[in-house]
Amino acid sequence: MTTTSESEVRALLASRADAQQSKDIDRLMSFYASGAVYYDVVPPLRFTGTGEIRRNFLRWFDGYVGGIGLETHDLTLVTGGDTAFAHMLHRDSGERKGGLQASIWVRESVCLRKSGGTWSITHEHVSIPVDPATMTVWLPSDKDQLA
Repeated sequence: MTTTSESEVRALLASRADAQQSKDIDRLMSFYASGAVYYDVVPPLRFTGTGEIRRNFLRWFDGYVGGIGLETHDLTLVTGGDTAFAHMLHRDSGERKGGLQASIWVRESVCLRKSGGTWSITHEHVSIPVDPATMTVWLPSDKDQLA
């Protein structure tokens, strides 16, 4: 049975993905707490606060000619009181600057807190799978099975 909190967080995550796909930076940033911490696949090791996170998203947006394809798979969500945790896989795709058409799978974990009746993201971690034998990014094809 889905709780009200689960429904609210699912709606937030869906709206966040829509803002990412359309590159709506102001709407996207409305989902993040002012002191949020964000770990991405690009340097530096950590982005702290909405100013740094905003600049990182603008960098990501700038790498695409148009919108960003973002498919969410295997979303798992747990809520309790004023906290929620989600993890999922994303397939990020679209036309990159320079004409490259590419997609990449990323893993994502999101922590949220409810304050004043509103959920916001306080921590996010995005990673790319690495082949430990070669220490290179593993780019699964569409034929590869999701675990």
